[in-house]
Amino acid sequence: MTATLDRVDVVRTAPAKGRSRSRARHRLTVLAFLAPAILGFALFFGYPLVATIGFSFTRYDLINPPEWTGLENYAYMFSDELFRTAVANTLWFVVVLTAARVVFALGVASVVARLRSGVGLVRTLCYLPSLAPPVAATLVFFLVLRPNEGPLDAFLGWFGVEGPLWFADPVWAKPGIAAVMLWVSGDLMIIMLAAILDVPRDQYEAAELDGAGAVRRWWHVTLPTISPVLVFGVVNSIILALQLFTQAVVAGSAASGSADVTGSTKVLGFPENSTLTFPVWLYTQGFRYFDMGYASAMATVLFVISFAATALLVQRMRKASHQEES
Repeated sequence: MTATLDRVDVVRTAPAKGRSRSRARHRLTVLAFLAPAILGFALFFGYPLVATIGFSFTRYDLINPPEWTGLENYAYMFSDELFRTAVANTLWFVVVLTAARVVFALGVASVVARLRSGVGLVRTLCYLPSLAPPVAATLVFFLVLRPNEGPLDAFLGWFGVEGPLWFADPVWAKPGIAAVMLWVSGDLMIIMLAAILDVPRDQYEAAELDGAGAVRRWWHVTLPTISPVLVFGVVNSIILALQLFTQAVVAGSAASGSADVTGSTKVLGFPENSTLTFPVWLYTQGFRYFDMGYASAMATVLFVISFAATALLVQRMRKASHQEES
């Protein structure tokens, strides 16, 4: 009887050992395929992130060894006047550009979704500007909005309206950059369009049978259905506004007339620091003043803010989806 039980235990443990070995081989195979991506992530994201956080607690000029200073760089932010200016300009872009970009992309996508002919051509024309390089797109807008010489001022002149100085005016410089960002938001428009076209038709038909008009169907059917895509658009626009750099530098440089043939300029934030965004001031500290410790502290703050904003919006989206399901 004992020998029989021993044979049964052997029979039972043999397949278990075989399954564990198979799982181990499967995991090793998966890790082998993921190794290049994991190595690249660790080398080009993980290490720079950890190094940036470490340098943020030091005084480092890229020449001499880093010198530990503790929280000195973070404390200096509260007394840095240009830092506060850069934060205020960046917050302006976060609020205005995020709202305008999402509304603009959603509006264009809603119009394109209702077209019955020429949809492919219109969709292509709306998406093409997003393929333009940021420098080229900004320079095109600078030429269009050039005071007294641009096509827009010439058009306004036909009606006796004198246009502003646009990129040379502290009041209009940020709206001009926002206009550039709206013009190249075709990628978000395509995503919105795909979400709108994916709304089930039976929901529209049910709402129409209940007496809902076009506006109510759009408000009570379309928007709730595409809400995850709207959250994605908000998160994407916030991150884009927090990282706004190229357009601000090119617009300020072109308006000030200080850029040389290589595109380099010594004037950043023109006019009157109205285009001095957080990334521009970070770049200035790190690669103009070679204060890499302070620049690393600013980069750490920017990363924390971006991560917190994304996590908050995703959490609210999950809560909203759970409430709808319940």
